Amino acid sequence: MRAERRGEVLAYERMMKEVATALRRSLARRLVRVGLGAHEAEDVVQEILIGLHGKRDTWNPARPFLPWLHAITRYKLIDFMRHRRRDTRRRVDLPLEDWLDIVESPADEANRSAWEVDRHLAVLPVSQRAIVRAIAVEGASVRNVAQGLATSKGAVRVTLHRAIRRLLGAAETIEPPPRNAHDKHR
Repeated sequence: MRAERRGEVLAYERMMKEVATALRRSLARRLVRVGLGAHEAEDVVQEILIGLHGKRDTWNPARPFLPWLHAITRYKLIDFMRHRRRDTRRRVDLPLEDWLDIVESPADEANRSAWEVDRHLAVLPVSQRAIVRAIAVEGASVRNVAQGLATSKGAVRVTLHRAIRRLLGAAETIEPPPRNAHDKHR
């Protein structure tokens, strides 16, 4: 950091790489133990590096570097966990089979199936409808949908979860039509 203050860009880049390596080594295992995936651990490392870079002018060269870095790390971890906890409360995790029940009709009614899927999906905005149709109806992967829409896999997953939540809300308010004439009289 002292070299960065003197304008030595290469020394600063080397220090950032060393910090990133040390963070990955020390944080990744701990974060996986508390239930975070490897990609989330990398997100935390990147947030810490961005924080370090953005706050580098607040470091006092007369003081040790590591306590300052630990403070940034601690606050970035706290922010990440708060954000994750908030996202978890809004997330709808359904197994694929359950969510297919929402948008698919029984196989014996193939002609009616496409119409019912369209009717159910009509409650969604166009962007959500396209993602649900691609993944649930056509069987595309999240990766392929993300590439096709030129967006991230995370954005596709978020949109998919929001669409599922909206479909579940709409399903609670819609009474299913009778399947045959016999059902009308029950």
